[in-house]
Amino acid sequence: MAETADAPHPPDGVTLVRAPNPGPMTLDGTNSWVLRAPGASGAIVIDPGPANAAHLERLARGGVELVLITHRHPDHTEAVDAFAALTGAPVRAIDEMWCRGGAPLVDGERIRAGGVELEVLATPGHTSDSACFALVAAADDAPGASDTAIAVFTGDTVLGRGTTIIAHPDGALGPYLDSLARLRELGAAGGVAVLPGHGPVLPDLAGICDAYLAHRQERLDQIRAALARLGADATAEAVTDVVYADVHGSVRFAAEASVRAQLEYLRRG
Repeated sequence: MAETADAPHPPDGVTLVRAPNPGPMTLDGTNSWVLRAPGASGAIVIDPGPANAAHLERLARGGVELVLITHRHPDHTEAVDAFAALTGAPVRAIDEMWCRGGAPLVDGERIRAGGVELEVLATPGHTSDSACFALVAAADDAPGASDTAIAVFTGDTVLGRGTTIIAHPDGALGPYLDSLARLRELGAAGGVAVLPGHGPVLPDLAGICDAYLAHRQERLDQIRAALARLGADATAEAVTDVVYADVHGSVRFAAEASVRAQLEYLRRG
């Protein structure tokens, strides 16, 4: 589904550059985000995405000061080395494996670059190293002058369309539910946009987190019903056959990963 003319737009100073890698798991392609306030000498790039030369050159125009990674999956990280070489900019992530010339990100840390201020939010669940970034203030304000989020870059923790997977065993449902609750609280005052790793911009962080939490509870109820029917020791494959009976073969592996995460959550109590 393409964005409509009346779909929400990113905040001023934020540009979406979508990678040319559409597919069942990437939707229209990976969203790379460029953050540059007027007059800034360089930009922040969030998720350089796949190693596509034309895509990376678009991201690098005007200079890059810092690269941030939302999580480990290759559609977000494949270009890390090529983009670091192209721009000379440090790359930072929760997991030091993806850092190049920069320290690992710390939950609650404030980052000022590209003429903007971001707060790092560790949001494990989709993967263990998932992070979101809250856009909280313009750089011409005093550091920490604003604690009101304008928008949140959510990676794959919240998508612009549909729901994400729990990439078990690296991802886990308990932390994911906690992360959704944290994001919902951040957006509770209203007006906080969702700038996702895939799909269109969404206008209401709290509303989409409520919908995601409701969806997860519905899926857990379906898993419980399937176990009642199949037996408490039913395999993930058997439960997937029941709960995700209509899932397309191209994303069957993702459905099974989410089922394994849900079974682990339920069986651990």
